[in-house]
Parts: sequence; structure tokens; C-alpha cells
Amino acid sequence: MLRCWLVFLLTLGLTLTGPAQARVPGPQQNIPPAKVRDLQQIRTSKVLRVLVNQSRNSSGEVKGEPVGIEYYRLRALEHYLNARTADDQQIQLKLIPRAKEQLLGALARGEGDLAAPGELLDPGTVRGVSSTAPILDQVPLTLVGRKGERSFSKVEQLSGRTVALTSASAAGPLIQQANQQLALRKRPPIKVEWVDSTLAVEDVLEMVQAGIYHLTVVEQPIARRWARVMPRLRLDTRVHLGAPQAMRWYVGRDAPQLLATVDHFLQGYRAPGNQDAAFERIYRRQYRVHNPLASKDRQRLASVRAVLQKHGQAQQIDWLNLAALAFKESTLNPAARGTGGAHGLMQITPSAAQRVGVSNTATVDGNVQASARYLALIRRKFFASPKINERERMAFTLAAYNLGPERVQAMRAEARRRGLNGNQWFFQTERIAMEQVGMGPVNFVNSVNKYFLAFNRERAALERMAKR
Repeated sequence: MLRCWLVFLLTLGLTLTGPAQARVPGPQQNIPPAKVRDLQQIRTSKVLRVLVNQSRNSSGEVKGEPVGIEYYRLRALEHYLNARTADDQQIQLKLIPRAKEQLLGALARGEGDLAAPGELLDPGTVRGVSSTAPILDQVPLTLVGRKGERSFSKVEQLSGRTVALTSASAAGPLIQQANQQLALRKRPPIKVEWVDSTLAVEDVLEMVQAGIYHLTVVEQPIARRWARVMPRLRLDTRVHLGAPQAMRWYVGRDAPQLLATVDHFLQGYRAPGNQDAAFERIYRRQYRVHNPLASKDRQRLASVRAVLQKHGQAQQIDWLNLAALAFKESTLNPAARGTGGAHGLMQITPSAAQRVGVSNTATVDGNVQASARYLALIRRKFFASPKINERERMAFTLAAYNLGPERVQAMRAEARRRGLNGNQWFFQTERIAMEQVGMGPVNFVNSVNKYFLAFNRERAALERMAKR
């Protein structure tokens, strides 16, 4: 039954009704193709290269504590491979983070030996590689919304509504199939909003909890995991989007020994009962975004819009980036007081303001001017390279605003040393920040980014309102 279902999905077109197309994330690294290695070559090199989904849900680690769901399984595989091996022949795992949609292509090109997505893959993308035995079988996709909003029990009830999905979501072709059935009944399709490439599945779930997005679809084990630390999430488990599928790992087509060994390991693997202890402890303490476009916040934004636009234009910074930073720092409250002398709309300190020639930050104008100038100074001095795209440039600037630019530059150097992309903050250099200083700066940048994306979705309305 499952095989028939997969064959059927392979024949489906993947064009979805929605306001955006799925996009390939961030700066790409050009890595020459290599030969696919089997277990004998891996043992000779003593390194098993594992392509992991770059999302924090799949492969994150915070100051030595694992929060990614694949961590324990991969470490158990490492132990299994080394169980009867002399100490000088031990294999070590090298984790190589990639965007989910890039994993299988990188595997087929020989850039890794094993791919561990940690999520379901669209069967139509599984080409040129071999699938392992299931790591989890019979995994359903689950509709997730926010408590207090309308719940759903049937796919048909989603007609005309919008579902936010990350690129390469396995829900894409299933929504396409549902839309074909809706079209036969002459009902509006389910719309798909392919979210920005800087967002992983955990980010979308957080934005659903905040009410920025209203609905998403994720694998049920992932939905349940994050619902434990995001209590306002609602899981509509009665909505059935296709048959449950198997979650798998993948190896190169020409690696039969590795495939047989991994299959044997997976058949006997049992997850430890406490594998999410660190995840729950760390994420329960994290700042959670709110909806920055609630009615009261819209009014606050309108009251400071002109000054944000003025100083954004003067420093060539999108005014919505300034608005997002202001919402994170003060919830757009000019009277806010912070620690260490930070104050005002942007929570700028007097010392930082003086560095850019602003002496009076007690006014909204002076506060925003100082912050915009300081951001522009950091960007110009440290992150002007044309190899960094504009979204990543803003992320690095925010990280430096939070941590200090010299420290962020050192993290970029460490990222490059480990084979990560030092020109990409999201999912790459941020991994170094998570390991060295924890979730604080990563959460800061991500929160500002989410607020920017929330504002940017309604840019036309916000700027139209400003012209009245």
C-alpha cells in the first residue's frame, strides 16, 4: 500500500497554489563532486561524513548539550561501527549541515557518506541514492495551529486557507493532491506560503504559536516534541494528509556494505528515554516571539514609523529591520529602560551612541539615529564583503550588535575551519555561537529576523497606511 502511494506521489506535479515559490537558502558552497565511498573506504579514512539537516531541531548542539533529534541515533551508530574495532581504527563522525533540499544532491555527489534529514522527504526527490530501513515508521503529517483559533478535523475544511511550509516540506505534494480533489468539487484550493529560507520547521512552529502564521504541517513526532516547549500550539491530529510514511536515512547508490551495516544497526536501535531532557530544559527558557502586528503594536509602529524610515534611509537600512529590532528590544516603547544604561526604543547605550556622534538618545529621533548609525558602522567595517548576501549581512550585523563584532568575526573563522560557510549566519556560523555561548545571541538574531519577516509580509499595507 505504501509503495503504491509513493509511486503515485512520484507522478504528481509539484506546482502549488500560493504566494511564493520554495527557495534555495543562502550562499551556496561550490564543492567538486567526489566518488561515493563504501564502508571499507570509510574505515580507511576513519571518518564517516554525515550530511545532516541544518535545522536546530535535527542537528543542533548548545554548549555541548544535544538538542537535535538525530544526535543520539548518530552517536549510537558511531559506537556500533566501533564496537569491535581497535582504538587506532576507530571511526569518527563528521557532521556536515546542509539545507534539507540540498542533502540528497550532496550525497549523490559524494560530499558525504550518509544523509540524516530528521524529517520526511518528498518521495519525488529521492533519486540517485539508496534508502535505509526506517528510523521511524508510519509517521503521519500533522496540521498545527494555535490554541484559541479554529481547529480542523477534515482536509476539506482547509479550502481557501493558507498553510505555511518550509522549502522541501513533505506536505507539499500532499496538499497538491488535496487541491486536485477540491478542484473537482469546485472549491478554492489550500494555499501554500513557502516561508523564507532563513526559517526552519521549529521557527515556523514558533511563529504559528505567536499568531504570525496561522497553520503549518509537520511530522507528528516533531509537532509533539515542540508542543512540549510551546504550550500554545494546537495539533489537529484528525486531519489526514495522505498515508503515514517512513522516515529514513540515505546512503550513496554505490555503497552496499554501508547500507547493510546501517540497516542492521537501525533494526536494533532503541532511543534513550531521556533523549529530550536537554532540549526541553534549554528551550523552555528561551524568549518566544509575539505577533508584532497586533492592533496595539500596529498603533505603536505607526507612531514611530516616520523616524524609523528617516534614519533607515539615511543609513541604507530597510526601515522594517529597524522596526523589528525596536520591537525585540522595547516592544516599540520609547520609555523602556534596560540594563547597563540601555534605554529607549532601540535600547542603545550612551557609550555606543557616542561612538557614532550622537549625544542625546533621550528623544526617539536621537535614539533611532544612534542605533541606525551604529548598525551601519558595524556593517560597513566588518561585513561589507560582496560574498555575503544582504539577508545574511543583516544577520551578522545583528549578531555583532549583540555579541560584539570581533567575537562574531572569530566565530566566522572557526566556522570556516570546520568546513562551514563563514559567509552564512543562519544554520552555519550560528552553530559556532550555539556551541560557544549558547542560545542567547542565536535567539536574538532569529527573533529580530522573525519580526522583520512578519512586518515584511505586510509591507505594502504598512507603507500605504503611512502615506495617508
